[in-house]
Amino acid sequence: MRLGSGETMTEKQIMTDVLIVGAGTAGLTAAVYAARAGKSVKLVEQYLQGGQIINASHVENFPGFESIAGFEFAEALYNQAIKMGAEIVYDKVTGLQDYGSHKGVQTEYGGELLAKAVILATGARVRPLGLENEDRFIGSGVSYCATCDGAFFKDKNVAVVGGGNTALDDALVLSFTSKKVYLIHRSDTFSGEKRLLEKLQEHDNVVFILDSEVTAINGSERLESLGIRNKVSGEEQTLDVDAVFIAIGHVPDNKAFASLVELDAYGYIKTDENCATSCPGIYAAGDGRVKKVRQLTTAAADGTEAALAACDYIDLL
Repeated sequence: MRLGSGETMTEKQIMTDVLIVGAGTAGLTAAVYAARAGKSVKLVEQYLQGGQIINASHVENFPGFESIAGFEFAEALYNQAIKMGAEIVYDKVTGLQDYGSHKGVQTEYGGELLAKAVILATGARVRPLGLENEDRFIGSGVSYCATCDGAFFKDKNVAVVGGGNTALDDALVLSFTSKKVYLIHRSDTFSGEKRLLEKLQEHDNVVFILDSEVTAINGSERLESLGIRNKVSGEEQTLDVDAVFIAIGHVPDNKAFASLVELDAYGYIKTDENCATSCPGIYAAGDGRVKKVRQLTTAAADGTEAALAACDYIDLL
């Protein structure tokens, strides 16, 4: 908007109805529903739109799609939100303020953005092993995304750490290109889907190292080996690999909102069944809130619920 001489930008002119922090599945779904309800919508995303799902080679558990690439799914949802009129801003959110009739969202580069209601859909970031050399070797043998980096290790020996769907999917992706894939899991049972595990067990180049944990990440200029300890026997071994793909879960990234919304002991946002937080006008959707099941379908459901609740809140202002 271009202002004439002597004009000022009023609060009404710069106010967004619904501001959504995060453009993953939950955030984009919320954008679609809020825009369909006739509200102005702005998404603030620090990285790339789409969230964690863009790293999935195939999505086979979302109703209506027998199989679809994660990036393709995210791109379709993003395009739908933009077509509905949502605007996206790429910036990092650093704080949140409650002004009563509206909220203020502080960003690193764009200053403060004002909105009548806010939906926090920040998801969660990958959980590191917390070992020496882990940060140092990111991009040099340590990765958190097999779909992104697996091609760099064609015909090499690699390891995957974890026992959930992400770890099983990563190991499966790598089994088609890597010479050998070691799947290291702290238990002898897996939390991932049985169907994925059965697929993985069909590959002769996949070696299961169970009841074990990684104790060391070794190398000089890049990753060269892993230290492994069996939790049952106490036996230790050194595993020579060119890469390790870490898939041991996620941690929420909600510290910027802790002064306004109530978090649990693990940093997840507490909400009611309508995704409302402890602060009126602020909602949370997706993996960053307290919930038992964190799946693509539940992220979309959260986005729907949060958007409709935010619209109802705005209509009563």
